Amino acid sequence: MTIHEASARYNIPMEILKEYESWGLCGAVKRVMGVWQYDDTDIERLSLIMTLHDVGFESAEIETYMKLLLEQKGTEARRLRMLDRKRESTLDEIHFREKQLERLDYLRHHIRKQQEARQGG
Repeated sequence: MTIHEASARYNIPMEILKEYESWGLCGAVKRVMGVWQYDDTDIERLSLIMTLHDVGFESAEIETYMKLLLEQKGTEARRLRMLDRKRESTLDEIHFREKQLERLDYLRHHIRKQQEARQGG
């Protein structure tokens, strides 16, 4: 399947497909009459790439992760460390957002108390 067919069928943005090709990860991708052809292995890899994008990995991190994945042997610990770091930073962000919500709730509560005091008194 061509890059346009892969993009349309699997809803993969063209920039991700082009990025994938530029990383040289498309071992199974073949050129047929000057057009890249994707197979099922490529689609599986692209699905993982989309997942990594969705969880907040930057392009350079994804490229590193995917190259480690293709090396396979002995890269599990490095890939796991990458995932752990992303998880930790995501948790940090969640905690920060929770504190923001607490402050917003306090301010809302304070305004409501003022409204009640004016209405009741």
